[in-house]
Amino acid sequence: MIFIRNAVSGDVKAMYSLIKELALYEKAPEHVINSESDMLNDGFGEHPLFKAFIAENENGIVGMALCYQAYSTWKGKYIYLDDLIVTETERKSGAGTLLFEAVYNYSKTLNANQLRWHVLNWNEPAISFYKKYPCTFDEEWITCKIEKENLIK
Repeated sequence: MIFIRNAVSGDVKAMYSLIKELALYEKAPEHVINSESDMLNDGFGEHPLFKAFIAENENGIVGMALCYQAYSTWKGKYIYLDDLIVTETERKSGAGTLLFEAVYNYSKTLNANQLRWHVLNWNEPAISFYKKYPCTFDEEWITCKIEKENLIK
């Protein structure tokens, strides 16, 4: 049986392991520059930057969803789901659904005007998963970013 709970600082090692597993799945392990120490400070310090939910079963932690509150000039308060990760052996166990519903309910609790996330255009299993929900896939917007090494210059 899988149950969902709020992440605590003692979960960071397992959370980081899930992040590295996802990076391998996405064929980009070298792009992970975050660290367990950063996550501990950023998520469980005096002013947490994120909230995370943990999926756990009798074998331990099998998934996580990490989100944070953001603000849009047009939409107001929203929740951004940064990652929803379920370890490969537990996919199709219902853990992803339970994690997504935890973030969905958290968004409702905060009276957010939107729940937003990204999904890679080649990740068909994730796209199929999200199609179960009343969401829109916005083809109009392009994700833009400046990486850390270019912020330093």
